[in-house]
Amino acid sequence: MSAPGPVLIVVWGLPASGKTVLGSWIAREFRLALFEKDAFKETLFDTLGWRDRAWSQQLSLASNALLLRAAGAVLAADRAVVVESNFHPAEAAPQLRSLIEARGARALQIYCRTDPETLWQRFVTRAGERHPGHTDQLYLEEFRQLLQAPPPGPLDIGGEFVEVDTTDYAAIDYGQLRRVIQAALSPEASSR
Repeated sequence: MSAPGPVLIVVWGLPASGKTVLGSWIAREFRLALFEKDAFKETLFDTLGWRDRAWSQQLSLASNALLLRAAGAVLAADRAVVVESNFHPAEAAPQLRSLIEARGARALQIYCRTDPETLWQRFVTRAGERHPGHTDQLYLEEFRQLLQAPPPGPLDIGGEFVEVDTTDYAAIDYGQLRRVIQAALSPEASSR
C-alpha cells in the first residue's frame, strides 16, 4: 500500500463569498499554510502599480499562477495546504489537476455559497475598502450579472466537494466542516 499524498484544500467561490474568512479559519484550525490570491495580487499591485480593469485581470492570472507555485512547494514537502481564490472553472481546473497529479496530492474542494443579496451588499461595501488596484467599482455591473448565473458545481479536479453556506458566518456548522477536513487529512482517506 502506497503512502497517502498530501491534501490540497481548495476554497473557492464568487468574490465576497467568504473565502478568506473560511480559508483563514481552516488554516488556523488545522495549522496549515494558506495562500490567498488577493495577497499575491496586492503585492503585485504594490510592486508593479495598478491601472485599469484589464490590468487587474492580468494580475489576477499572475496571482493564481504564483499561488499554485507556492502551494506546489508545500505539497512537494508532503504537507497539506489551503489555497483560496475565485477560481474560474474552465481556466483553473486544468491547472489544479496538473498540480495535484504532479505532486501526488488529493483534493478537497470547499465552495463558498452566499445568498445573492448578502453577496451584493458585501461586494459593494468592500469595494471602497480594498486595495484600489482591484478596481471593484468598475466591476459592479459584471458582478451583478454573475449573481444571476447558477452555481458552477465542483471543479473537475477530483476529490470531495463540500458546499458551505457563508451567508451568516455564525450559522456555519464548523463542527461538521472540521470533521470533513479531518477525514480528508487522515491517511485512511487516500484508500477510499
